[in-house]
Amino acid sequence: MTIKSYDELSSLELDTLKEIGSIGTGNAATSLSALIGKTVRIQQPEVRIMEYNEAIEWIGGPEPITAGVLVGMSGQLSGIMLSVQQLDFVNLVLESMMEKTIQDYLALQELERSALTEVGNIMISTFINALSGLAGLDIELTVPAFTVDMQGAIMAVPMAEYGGQSNYIMTIGGNFICNGKEIPCRLLLSPDIRSLNFLLRKLGV
Repeated sequence: MTIKSYDELSSLELDTLKEIGSIGTGNAATSLSALIGKTVRIQQPEVRIMEYNEAIEWIGGPEPITAGVLVGMSGQLSGIMLSVQQLDFVNLVLESMMEKTIQDYLALQELERSALTEVGNIMISTFINALSGLAGLDIELTVPAFTVDMQGAIMAVPMAEYGGQSNYIMTIGGNFICNGKEIPCRLLLSPDIRSLNFLLRKLGV
């Protein structure tokens, strides 16, 4: 059965996507651990299909300033993936890699931005590699883009790109655990509807 929108997904299809989300975030935590030289694990992630406005509230509302790393997907799966880097996550990376922290995103210099871009890119790439391995897909990724803006503005990118096809997006969230501290992990995956149907067929659901 071909679906026309995320909200048409069956319980079996949702469970399959949740399993992918769980495996992908586990791999992302492993890659983050290797990058920062600290043990990082992730709590059981929550994978949900949300409307865009609901997803904005899920990451803390439209007005807070945050950082985001955006990567486009092409090949057998088209769409975008976004890593939302809230301040606790930013400081975990900067403290581990550069022995510094910031109080405000405006304090980010070019070197710190480059480090955060690379970390976000590697986490997304690791997630997508797990997805492509599970489904047997050939997925190409674009050069990552880093931005600092209000969360509502960052979320406007997938809305503008795919809002005409569906008002829903796949959200993957949990908390990284590092040195006994919980650090929010927020990933948003938005394949276009054609790609979503192709992915589900490749997964046998």
